[in-house]
Amino acid sequence: MNKRLDTSGIEPEAPEEPPHPASVRANVWNDVPNEKWNDWRWQITHRLNSLDEIRRIIRLTPSEEAGIAAQHRFRLDITPYFASLIDPDDPACPIRRQVIPTVQELEGFESGMADSLNEEAHSPVPGLVHRYPDRVLMLVTTQCASYCRYCTRSRIVGDPHAQFSQAQYDAQIDYIAQAPSVRDVLVSGGDPLVLPERILDRILTRLRAIPHVEIVRIGTRVPVFLPQRITGSLVEMLRRHHPLWMNIHFNHAHEITPEVSQACERLADAGIPLGCQSVLLAGINDCPNVIADLVRSLVRIRVRPYYLYQCDMVLGAGHFRTPVAKGIEIMESLRGHVSGFAIPTYVIDAPAGGGKVPVMPTYLISQSDRRVVLRNFEGFVTTYTEPGDYTPHNPATCAACQNQRAEGGQEGIAALLAGRTTSLAPEGFEQSHQRLTRIRWSEFDLDSQSDDQDKGGSQR
Repeated sequence: MNKRLDTSGIEPEAPEEPPHPASVRANVWNDVPNEKWNDWRWQITHRLNSLDEIRRIIRLTPSEEAGIAAQHRFRLDITPYFASLIDPDDPACPIRRQVIPTVQELEGFESGMADSLNEEAHSPVPGLVHRYPDRVLMLVTTQCASYCRYCTRSRIVGDPHAQFSQAQYDAQIDYIAQAPSVRDVLVSGGDPLVLPERILDRILTRLRAIPHVEIVRIGTRVPVFLPQRITGSLVEMLRRHHPLWMNIHFNHAHEITPEVSQACERLADAGIPLGCQSVLLAGINDCPNVIADLVRSLVRIRVRPYYLYQCDMVLGAGHFRTPVAKGIEIMESLRGHVSGFAIPTYVIDAPAGGGKVPVMPTYLISQSDRRVVLRNFEGFVTTYTEPGDYTPHNPATCAACQNQRAEGGQEGIAALLAGRTTSLAPEGFEQSHQRLTRIRWSEFDLDSQSDDQDKGGSQR
């Protein structure tokens, strides 16, 4: 392969001890020395992104060739390591379908949107999304090790000429410092782990210095696309910023190789809790047995399944979407058949910025004021008797309630249940109901109407 110096701002670091030898290596790289193959910088600079390069390792279909050759498609880059996991003869290979474009990527679909989650409307400063009252999403790069074909942020991710500047980092962190309701910062992108260590270290240091920021999370796919990046040096830097959590994006058990297992072992041994966010993808993992294999494989490498996302309605990803019923079927198949801690929450990230909505099978069949009727995964139906002498919680004497941080009007249903408000009105509700006040009761002579009704007038 021809070497390309597209390092996305990544700077050289001291050599690291190599990970385990590759599980699989495509023949085209057989002559690459192990010390290079196991160097994440070599992997980055030798990513595949042209038709000729990909043809050397995969027998492409006409649809794939058209997708790769398309002028306005989403960026294509695949690390040699991840490309080596692709079945070169099977167009349905679940690894292949995640990273190789097809002509379907150029097709529109009903309700397709560039910014399907309406993140830009919730961005008080560029790159910062404040959708929930107590947490923010901080985008720190537009670059990834490889690019998923269903990327939610394809509108901004992948542009090699677009990067966040130090001034934008400053504005993001200043906003967080001035928002005391923010307890939790999710650092994402792009992929934060492709940043130079010194830049990521500086960002994490500044976030940890904000008193009201309790935890920092990193969202990444680097341990899957580029496990060589999880070096001892990187892990030691991350360890300094506890409490630090990490969510890794896995979609299929075939992604879990000895290299990935070792990368996750290093992170977990450094005290970083690991979770997994998967996306439900047609033809890739839309099968109860595939997801069961995935979650069992994840817990074996100390990664807890966290979310299973319904595929977003983002442009270019229409062919990956499944019916919601398929997700419900998968969740139904997991309960009772895998350990509870291995069952993710199935969510739809609601279009137009509604946030994550859990969508799960119904196990509560019915209820009265004394009993609830439940069913289990086998269809066994039973009742649970409610207590008859329950003393309700008293917010007036509860220290946690008294110390609760204000959420700026975003309490939602919880405020109704707690009695802090009696109704929730959608935007424009008052204006749309002004028609009810156009005729004032004062314009009527109620005494006269009453006399008419007594004489047999129409009553309604």
